[in-house]
Amino acid sequence: MLKSIILAISLVTALSTSIVSSAATQRATLKVGSMTCSSCPITVKKALLKVKGVLQVTTSLKLKQAVVLFDDTQTSSQTLTAATANAGYPSTIINAPVKKR
Repeated sequence: MLKSIILAISLVTALSTSIVSSAATQRATLKVGSMTCSSCPITVKKALLKVKGVLQVTTSLKLKQAVVLFDDTQTSSQTLTAATANAGYPSTIINAPVKKR
């Protein structure tokens, strides 16, 4: 009986690990050229954080960029650029999304 319980726990653990590892966190850098004042990065960050699957956003007024960590099973880089555009800040991806481990 104890062996059966241990085997069942091992199986559940292995399955849940494979499910979690199938979701990949990616990093994308967006060029947001229309950011011109100190409130612009805050607005861009808020817009990106509203997107389902976005985990973290770092914005830079100096670089006119937003770096976004997101779950690629819930959103895409195209959705990120649409979110900034809808907030009044058109953006483009300046690097291909990079999978993070």
